[in-house]
Amino acid sequence: MTMKILCIADAKDPLVYSVNVAERYGSVDLVLSAGDLPLRYYEFIVSSLNKPFYFIFGNHHTEDMAKFKKCSWSEASLEFKNEAHRLSWGIGGECLEGKVMRDGTTGLLLAGLGGSMRYNHGDHQFTEFEMYGRILKMIPKLLYNKIRYGRFLDILVTHAPPRGIGDGEDRCHTGFKAFLWFMRKFKPGYLLHGHVHLIDLNVPRIIRYHETDVINVYGSYVLEKD
Repeated sequence: MTMKILCIADAKDPLVYSVNVAERYGSVDLVLSAGDLPLRYYEFIVSSLNKPFYFIFGNHHTEDMAKFKKCSWSEASLEFKNEAHRLSWGIGGECLEGKVMRDGTTGLLLAGLGGSMRYNHGDHQFTEFEMYGRILKMIPKLLYNKIRYGRFLDILVTHAPPRGIGDGEDRCHTGFKAFLWFMRKFKPGYLLHGHVHLIDLNVPRIIRYHETDVINVYGSYVLEKD
């Protein structure tokens, strides 16, 4: 049976941000965001589709990161660092930042590494060394997945692309070599990223690297997984 995943990043897609969103995307099993989108957009999608939702942060729209006590949504509210300050969003979702998780509905093994290459003093930017450090913290759970489920991971969600695979020439849009190493070692079926805007529709969204399909999900993209 084919599984359908709505993937979003970077720009609001008018086909998604529409009164017809449920008609167009009601058959998806899961929603994943690769970052750089406002929380209100997420709220609209998840409340309209009522599907499991996972997200990471990019290098923009990072002002909300500081408000989370833990980077996750409870079923009824966002938990802020200041526990006296709460906002009710009325939706459920989970932040994948630095986490390895199993979605209970689909059984998919997911992980997330948001942010971009460090290019100024902005939030959620990392050096190559720092990104390797984030990956090292994931290894115990990846090994558990291999023992428990017979595979390390199904989908890695990143904001930045891997180095040399659909990345840009400027420092900001340079991809991470750490993601190349991750794909070779842990063999996820997919790496979903944003960050690089697909202005030229002739540029391919999907590039194969070893056993992983690297997909730029800028705007929106429906991934169909057997």
